[in-house]
Amino acid sequence: MIRLLNTLFGRDGAKPFGAYERMLALRYMRARRHRFLPSAIAGLSVTGITVGVMSLIVVMAVMNGMRAELVGKIIGVNGHFFLQPIDTPMTDYKEVAAKLEAVPGVRRAIPMVESPAGISSPTQQTGALVRGVSGEDLKRLPGIEGNIRQGTLEGFDASGGLAIGQRMADNLGVRVGDTVSILTAKGAQTPFGVTPRMKAYPVKAIFQFGLSDFDQLFVYMPLEEAQVFFNKEGEVSVIEGFAADPEKMDDLRMKIEAAIERPNILTDWRQRNKGFFDVLKVESQAIFLILAIIVAVAALLIVQGLILLVKDKTRDIAILRTMGATRWAVLRIFILTGVAIGLIGVTLGVGLGVPLALHLDGVRQFLNRAFSLNLFPAQYYFGLSQLPTVVERHEVIAVAFLTLGLSFVATLYPAWRAARLDPVEALRHE
Repeated sequence: MIRLLNTLFGRDGAKPFGAYERMLALRYMRARRHRFLPSAIAGLSVTGITVGVMSLIVVMAVMNGMRAELVGKIIGVNGHFFLQPIDTPMTDYKEVAAKLEAVPGVRRAIPMVESPAGISSPTQQTGALVRGVSGEDLKRLPGIEGNIRQGTLEGFDASGGLAIGQRMADNLGVRVGDTVSILTAKGAQTPFGVTPRMKAYPVKAIFQFGLSDFDQLFVYMPLEEAQVFFNKEGEVSVIEGFAADPEKMDDLRMKIEAAIERPNILTDWRQRNKGFFDVLKVESQAIFLILAIIVAVAALLIVQGLILLVKDKTRDIAILRTMGATRWAVLRIFILTGVAIGLIGVTLGVGLGVPLALHLDGVRQFLNRAFSLNLFPAQYYFGLSQLPTVVERHEVIAVAFLTLGLSFVATLYPAWRAARLDPVEALRHE
């Protein structure tokens, strides 16, 4: 390794990557009859590296954008952390919520009664997750705020009605003003045991989160009504909190635990959605690996091209050696040729990939209009109306250096063969 570094950086007495080495390296990349055109193999190698780098950048940007959008929507609906009581019911939820909102980094804390239940209309029925929340707090939920499609949340506490998702309303065949029934197995306590409880409620508002799974699951009712219906008078089952920066939950967790002076179970959005985001991470890594194979194939083209180039330039190499060029100078010439191919491919790949990633949704819309297509339909992609992309600078840099590293490694064997060439044997057959 030390000897290789010495030879690459000219410690054999020659100036490393001098003018004549650069001139010969670039000359060997061109076709014989066309001064400014690359040879066929060099052109294929550059094209392969360009396509590989561009594909990596675009796909990673889409994966980053999808993750950011889904995290924003999922934790916007479900909150960032959840405080549940232990041992004793949480009857002091107003005081606990006030303490949470006083913690630096906590934007809001919303007490809720939460319970699974059945919901039915005159024609259909389905399951639901019913959340009892005050009208004031309901308006502060990021998933509800600005997403009411029908009806209103004004006077929600006194209305005795429900707010349901758009997809649930479509499945049940109801609109604002229609009546639905809520059924829970945990009803009144009688001498014969617990009896189910059912009650009819009018639909006061219909919202749309943008995630179909949530639009067909959540039902909101006034907090006091939920406390009575689910036998939780004067208490709540959970306090849902929202953080200023959900990525810094570890630091925030310590502050919350120090501020709350009662036994509790504290969970955050990472724990509740761990399986989902683990799948996204595995998919991202798998796609990166698959597309990296394109770059590896392009690197193999560099190997093939340089081997053919060494065979074609055998006579030239022999003449250079007889004129005084050292083995290491020949080695550096062919390394420089291969790295130049990689550098051109990386430059073109980054130059094309980054703008394409930043304007990918515009390209999608153009293709949809021009060819009457329906690329990336919202109903199949979590209700996302746009193709989200987020270009991370460190990922682009990592892809560029990875590709250059593969290009450098690909040049070593052909360059070593060229350096080992015996000028006497090469000229003997000329």
